[in-house]
Amino acid sequence: QVRLAESGGGLAQTGGSLRLSCAVSGGTFSSLAVAWFRQASGIGYEFVGVVDGGPSTPFYIDSVEGRFTISRDNAKNTVYLQMNSLLPADTAVYYCAARIADGRILRWTTLYDYWGQGTQVTVSA
Repeated sequence: QVRLAESGGGLAQTGGSLRLSCAVSGGTFSSLAVAWFRQASGIGYEFVGVVDGGPSTPFYIDSVEGRFTISRDNAKNTVYLQMNSLLPADTAVYYCAARIADGRILRWTTLYDYWGQGTQVTVSA
């Protein structure tokens, strides 16, 4: 059973930075595509970005492109979401999610089989 655990959330000021981690266990890490989603209070899940299994270039939504960076450390079975130039609009609970990698960029929550518990990110004005 694949398990994901996020960490690294917290409070940041506008323009600040945070790095989230998603530790993956129980599966073949290199075969998993790992995505980040976020859910602001009262709003549905928003796809943030994804990195495919193995060597690949991450994909981001327009609103975070250039500010957020997804990377994976295969030695640590961990995916990171580095968030820079944070905005109040980035305030949300952030989730990592995984599925078997197949080279496709998929944005829908229902297509991801494994989820972490979420970590709160709050950006003050």
